[in-house]
Amino acid sequence: MNSATNLRRVVVYGREGCHLCEDMIASLRSLQKKIQFEFEVINIDNDENLIQLYGECVPVLFAVEEQKELCHYFLDSEAFNAYLA
Repeated sequence: MNSATNLRRVVVYGREGCHLCEDMIASLRSLQKKIQFEFEVINIDNDENLIQLYGECVPVLFAVEEQKELCHYFLDSEAFNAYLA
């Protein structure tokens, strides 16, 4: 079995040119140097449903396995660490 399949996965729902989105992505990339997890960035402006769902509430960090929002606007380290534990 590939160990990559066991990695926790999160999605960052965000927008192009959003400084809060860029900050969250940078924080996650920094954390990836210490903790193994996967994340994907999805631009909500490419999907009308995501625009309706998240609107101005970006970035949103979404836990893929649990199908739930972990935090928005800023990386909530406590919630993220609990998700990874």
